[in-house]
Amino acid sequence: MPTTEESPLIPVATNPIKESLPSLRVRLFQVGCALTWCLFAAGPIFGFAALKPILIDQGIYREYCKENIDTGENAMCAERDLKLNFMFTIAAVITNATALVVGRVLDTFGPRVTGIIGAIVIFFASTSLSQGQSITVFDPYLAGYIGLAFGGPFVFISSFQLANSFPGRSGTVLAFLTGAFDSSSALFLMYRLVYQHNWIQDLSLKKFFTAYLIVPIFILVCQLTVMPKKSYKTVETLAKIGETGIDETGLPMDPEDLRYSQDRVNAQRTRRPSIKSVRSNRSSKSVYEEIAENRLYEKSGGVSGVLHSKSLKEQMTSPWFTLMVCFATIQMLRVNYFVATIRSQMEYYFQDEAIAVQINKFFDVALPVGGVFAIPFIGVLLDNFKIVTVLSILLQISLLIGLFGMVPIQIVQYLGIVMLVVYRPFYYTAVSDYCAKVFGYRTFGTVYGSINCISGLFNVLQAPLDNATHTIFKMNPNPANTLLVGLTFIAGLALISYIKGQEIELKKRTIIDEAMHSDVVEIED
Repeated sequence: MPTTEESPLIPVATNPIKESLPSLRVRLFQVGCALTWCLFAAGPIFGFAALKPILIDQGIYREYCKENIDTGENAMCAERDLKLNFMFTIAAVITNATALVVGRVLDTFGPRVTGIIGAIVIFFASTSLSQGQSITVFDPYLAGYIGLAFGGPFVFISSFQLANSFPGRSGTVLAFLTGAFDSSSALFLMYRLVYQHNWIQDLSLKKFFTAYLIVPIFILVCQLTVMPKKSYKTVETLAKIGETGIDETGLPMDPEDLRYSQDRVNAQRTRRPSIKSVRSNRSSKSVYEEIAENRLYEKSGGVSGVLHSKSLKEQMTSPWFTLMVCFATIQMLRVNYFVATIRSQMEYYFQDEAIAVQINKFFDVALPVGGVFAIPFIGVLLDNFKIVTVLSILLQISLLIGLFGMVPIQIVQYLGIVMLVVYRPFYYTAVSDYCAKVFGYRTFGTVYGSINCISGLFNVLQAPLDNATHTIFKMNPNPANTLLVGLTFIAGLALISYIKGQEIELKKRTIIDEAMHSDVVEIED
């Protein structure tokens, strides 16, 4: 008779991951350092809407306006506005496209080298921005902003592995790091407040970015002293732990995780004739992994694992990948286009500069704050709804944001902005969740990085959209916004329809497989 296993597959006390960790003080200091630099360097470029008024006031690109050359004034014109917006357009492309590069560097050279590269790039970016008036060989402001965009992912993504310096609390650490990234856009908001209120006298771009040099220096010192040379975990392992709470040994990171209670473990064991210990057979799945797989399968509507066994090439040529890339590209383009042009859009809709400034200021504050507050609710949504339901909610919110953004009523614009700042982290997390469930953890880093990279590269389309708005449509943003909302509807509907169709097919296959492998019971007359 087959025997059933009564003891845990690997005793928690002998978990090698926990035994090999540094002291609590060291780990706390490492996470504290990472949170600090993420707050200041992970994604400050997304605070462009707050920085732009300072760039204008400081006379950046004033030479693009002919009247400024003739009169010596500091007026705005379409050419100058386009040039300033182009800074953010290229930076947004770079920061998303860099994700794939960072993943490769991180896997090859480890987090220390990755972080050092980021620190060096940010140092030179800050130098370029601070010395902009003295540099004539190249465009120092464009180069500097691109440098911030390029260095940010290096210092941010290299800190992900710290999530598992605290077994059982990896999700909490990741949430804090993500919150720090979302809040990093507040850097330029704080600068704008100090600048406009003159709390620090004459805080010019030169003074600000000279002082900002302390950030890359801090990162470099931390990397060379206290930060780990090797990753606690790979990106793929992090994705698995973040979703299931199970480490690579097959054990729960938190022994008290209610998802793996003794009752559930015993129930799972009764469903199979025997269980081989992962100690003796590493290829076998632990009972905890089987529980996690069943849970993911049910939670995803049967979609989880659909491409786990496929090669990377098969995964990236499937409709699961291409449709998500299309949807992600449109969403990223829409969000970043709005960030770059919010001021000019509000001026057109309300024909009142004061109202436009007021809404712009609200957005500057809401962007970093909204993301932090949204994180807990995002987790609840992802934990309790199927993939297709999550994407449907994502699509509906996205369409509402687009429609609200074209209504010249202040309260509607404020509501749209609130939805947007919540939607942004929801979108990123939902795509990550989709990749983990559909493509699996083995190829997670490459697939997720590729989606961000491809959609980031297409963000260069912001420039022609902005140019058409300024020239062809005479500052009317409705044509561009209508186009983006329409493409969102088409791409989102195509993705959701495909997933629903696949859910039906997968359920049919499951029923057929169960029928073919079920025991035949003969009933005697």
